[in-house]
Amino acid sequence: MDIEYLKSKIREIMDFPTVGIKFKDITPLLEDKKAFHQSIFGLTEFFKNEKVDKVVGIDARGFLLASAVAYLLNAGMVIVRKKGKLPYDKIVQTHDLEYGSASLEIHTDSVKKGERVAIIDDVLATGGTAEAAVKLVKNVGGDIISLGFLIELESMNGREKFKEHKVHSLLKF
Repeated sequence: MDIEYLKSKIREIMDFPTVGIKFKDITPLLEDKKAFHQSIFGLTEFFKNEKVDKVVGIDARGFLLASAVAYLLNAGMVIVRKKGKLPYDKIVQTHDLEYGSASLEIHTDSVKKGERVAIIDDVLATGGTAEAAVKLVKNVGGDIISLGFLIELESMNGREKFKEHKVHSLLKF
C-alpha cells in the first residue's frame, strides 16, 4: 500500500463547513480506483484476524467505506445515521463536533446482544462522532472489537476518547 499516494488523493478545503475548519475531502480518493482499492484493503486488514459479526458505518462517508469492509469480512453492515433519518425503532445519542453538536441514531435491532462489532468512519478528529457511535452500539448490546478510520487528525486528540478500544487509522495528518 502506498500511503503517500493515498495522502495525495485527499483534498483539503479551507473554511468548510465553517470558518477555521480545514476539511479533508476524500472524494478524490474514492474516485481513484487504485486509491479506493488500497484504502478498502488497508481498512479491512485492521480486522482480518478478528471475528467480526457487524461493521458499523457512520453517516455518511463512513457508509462508503464500511460497506466494502463488511463485504470483505463476510460481516453484516449496520448504519448509524444522523437524527431523523431512520424509519424504525431507534435510540439517539447527542455528541459534540469541532464546530457544534449533532445527534446520531441506530435501529434498536441492528446489533444483537454479544455481537462483535467494528466501527468505521472516514475521519477521526475530536472523536465525538465515533464516541456517540460506540455508545449507541453498546446500548443495543454490541461488543466493540475496534474502530477504524481512513484519516486521523492527530492534533485533535480524538484517539484519547477510546482508551478501552483499539483504534486504527490508515492515514495520519
